[in-house]
Amino acid sequence: MIILGSTSEVAQAFVEKMLQEGEKFERIYLFTSNKETTERFARHIDVKFLQQSEVIELDVTKEIHYQNFDYINSNLLFCATGYLGESTEEALYDNKNTQRIVEINYSKLIPVINYFAQKFESRRSGTIIGLSSVAGDRGRQSNFIYGSAKAAFTAYLSGLRNYLYEKKVHVLTVKPGFMATKMTEGLPLNPKLTATPQQAAACIYKAYKKQKNTIYVLPVWSVIMMIIRNIPEFIFKKLKL
Repeated sequence: MIILGSTSEVAQAFVEKMLQEGEKFERIYLFTSNKETTERFARHIDVKFLQQSEVIELDVTKEIHYQNFDYINSNLLFCATGYLGESTEEALYDNKNTQRIVEINYSKLIPVINYFAQKFESRRSGTIIGLSSVAGDRGRQSNFIYGSAKAAFTAYLSGLRNYLYEKKVHVLTVKPGFMATKMTEGLPLNPKLTATPQQAAACIYKAYKKQKNTIYVLPVWSVIMMIIRNIPEFIFKKLKL
């Protein structure tokens, strides 16, 4: 199993869920930009599940030498790489903030997924799971730069799913809503609209086994986003969302 964004609490919960369910892996490849934190998780699953893993340092914003990954063989890729960035008025026109959001969530991430997707295609098997966001369903003033990157990522996963279908490779798009993670700690999130990483992992695992195409972690978000998507633009542009 290949994990992109291994410091993600959802990614780590998904790894644990897979192992708890008895899924077997010769090795789990944990790609991360924070090697120290990920090595602690690697030791945890080694002790708890006797699972061999390998921590691989990867910063998608820097030059990547793909030949270093030629030895990796897997039929499952889970991508939780993402960056929320700053959404304050001061940061809105900050080019460095904008560039980092776009690069990590989309433009520099896609080549990495493409590299492994090609390997899956050549073997005519595998599953790619990508964590996108409800923020990509419609641009809103509160986080439209992040939302635009996630909208692009959602479109990419949709096209990749279409392309790889005849190659026997499945692509699952996951759209979490509010998540109870360290990143959102202290924010006033509605508990009825907020999932834990463990809830998300269980939902994703179920969708993975059933080969679903696109899922919302909490079903209520599919209703919320359907309403938001269908608000007429002349009304929507006046709303504070």
